[in-house]
Amino acid sequence: MELLSPAGNLEKLRYAYLYGADAAYIGVKDFSLRVKADNFHADEAAAIRAIKGRRRLYCALNIYFHKDDLARLSGELDYIAEYPFDAFIVSDLGIAALVRKRFPQAALHLSTQANCTNAQAARVYQELGFSRVILGREVGLDEIAAIKAENPSLEIEAFVHGAMCLAYSGRCFLSAWMAGRSGNQGRCAHACRWNYRVLEEAQRQGEYFPVAEHGGGFTTILSSRDLCMIDHLAELKAAGLDAVKIEGRMKSLYYTAVVTRAYRKHLDALENPAAAPSAEELAACREDLFRVSHREYCTGFYFGRGGVQRPTEAEYQEHHVFLGIIGRELSPGVYEMDIRNQIRSGWTLEYIGPDISSAGDGGYTLLGEDGQPLEKADHGHAVRIRPGIPVEPGYIVRQARG
Repeated sequence: MELLSPAGNLEKLRYAYLYGADAAYIGVKDFSLRVKADNFHADEAAAIRAIKGRRRLYCALNIYFHKDDLARLSGELDYIAEYPFDAFIVSDLGIAALVRKRFPQAALHLSTQANCTNAQAARVYQELGFSRVILGREVGLDEIAAIKAENPSLEIEAFVHGAMCLAYSGRCFLSAWMAGRSGNQGRCAHACRWNYRVLEEAQRQGEYFPVAEHGGGFTTILSSRDLCMIDHLAELKAAGLDAVKIEGRMKSLYYTAVVTRAYRKHLDALENPAAAPSAEELAACREDLFRVSHREYCTGFYFGRGGVQRPTEAEYQEHHVFLGIIGRELSPGVYEMDIRNQIRSGWTLEYIGPDISSAGDGGYTLLGEDGQPLEKADHGHAVRIRPGIPVEPGYIVRQARG
């Protein structure tokens, strides 16, 4: 199965591939359902081509297009053509013919936003020229098997990790109503994640939804749990899934790397048990999914609706803080460091990499540009580090705080 990871900017794209993604998906300008992601610009096309190499890259053009949107898209096709896209993720059939005509070598993938949930619909989309269908998140495991069995030449993709939506296939008006930002146009304010104190329907005054209160007296009754299928990849493969997808173009580089790595290791173990990572490494990578920032996990709709229909009962859970990235080696044993959160001398740091689950270091030295030792380093400052153990450029630095 192909492992498909999110990339909200150039840096995240690099780390998606570095930590094991077979393919990545990105948005461009204003035509993606994650407008608030950094997204990409034409002057980055050459850098993206170099980062991509022989791996695959998909473009999310998955908003619902109004007349003005179509006009803008038509004017941007030359700009989009600068990117090395292998496929376009589309939800609006109105642009499918436009994309196919302008980019005949690229594949068409049906967005999950189109909520394809049965074999007959999948067949129609294939007849319209789609080579892959990203199923609606409401589809169960047995339904995936039936869809694939009836459409064996159609690639089937599904989300396996990340945020779930309160509304059916993300078709939600809550953000537009409460914040004036349409989720169907890529501007979702995530109003379902906000904290609420009272929930009463106007025609049933005095009747309240049952809520589980937090210490402050508020509830997250509208906030869905996160999806996590790391323990069920074999079932997904048996059902005929061709690609597994991670949600999170607006999430951090650290999230992209940790989640991609966990699924990469477990997919490798599934595909080639003889060359699988050790049981200890697999367990450590899996455990990191519970240490990265997330809501309570569930298995979505794959095994029924029980878990996903209950809201999360806790706020974001996070056990490690992302501190920075190891850069190039400037001199023997001294590396550039891209600081993301404050680091102080004397802390115990952890390094993670594509092929190391975690390595502790309490013997490092922080250095300024002049080579002198520092007691602390803050985000935005030019800092160097002399690690106390061997590291490589691209390693992520974090600290356990949970």
